[in-house]
Amino acid sequence: MKKPQVETRAKSLNLVIVFYVTFLLFSLISYLIYESSEPSLALELTIESVFALLVIGFSLSNYKSILKLYKLPIFDNKIATFTLLFPVLSAFFVSISIGYLNEWLFEVYYDNYYSEYVYLSNPLLWSFILIAILPPIFEELAFRGFLFNELSNVASQRVTIIATAFLFALIHFSLISFIWIFPFGLLLGYLRSKYNTMWYGIVIHFIHNFIVLMIDYYNYNSELVVY
Repeated sequence: MKKPQVETRAKSLNLVIVFYVTFLLFSLISYLIYESSEPSLALELTIESVFALLVIGFSLSNYKSILKLYKLPIFDNKIATFTLLFPVLSAFFVSISIGYLNEWLFEVYYDNYYSEYVYLSNPLLWSFILIAILPPIFEELAFRGFLFNELSNVASQRVTIIATAFLFALIHFSLISFIWIFPFGLLLGYLRSKYNTMWYGIVIHFIHNFIVLMIDYYNYNSELVVY
């Protein structure tokens, strides 16, 4: 192996290790802060801003390769239809099945994401921004953008897809969520690898989160009507 290739692999491996450690620590600290603090918009925005800045900081180290992933893909009816329909089905599946699993395994009901923002003056707007808008943008940039690129320099595409999906699921700090987030991440990684674009992943991620949020919004308001 030529020296430049060895240096590239070594640099990528170091970046991957730093990325893993950084975001695992960030996720752990964020989880502990959420558990010990009263909910507030300032806290939400601070944590989201730190996450976004970390992602951007890592991405700047190889921004030219990442920018190529934002090139619009050639339109294809099959993948376009899949991109629009799959996240709708996955959102309903997750909303229904994870609720039953939580109740069966832990005797708790499925968390309602919308309910976490009802203390705000515009809960639907803020939950839309914090659940449907920001995660698809910055999580895809982090895992299917920066991390995928760097891992591809030191591992096969299969290992890269699995590793990025694993960390993507791990940082959510939820055993139940891991059950669906890991395969969800595998799909997004596969699409990123096959089509060399992040747009399919961003759109699927957005639609899935948006539909889950709308289901939770409907369920929350239906319970208010009942009671």
